[in-house]
Amino acid sequence: MASGVLRMMGNVSVSTLTRPKDILRETKKTIYSKPPRNKIGATQSFFVISVFAVAMLTPAAWILHHLPEYRQRSHRTPRH
Repeated sequence: MASGVLRMMGNVSVSTLTRPKDILRETKKTIYSKPPRNKIGATQSFFVISVFAVAMLTPAAWILHHLPEYRQRSHRTPRH
């Protein structure tokens, strides 16, 4: 499959492509084998997830709440 991809790419040299061994080496550098320094409890996890959900859903809720007002504005001012 890789040779087919290389044939389709044409003049791209093989040295510019990332080899699987290089990717594996990069991945291994970021994996830590030690346990975490600070354990995160269930309460803290729940709080963080809740804050994230509120931050993501607030703009959508605001728009949906004010949707009737936006519709009225569009009917009042005709578009030319």
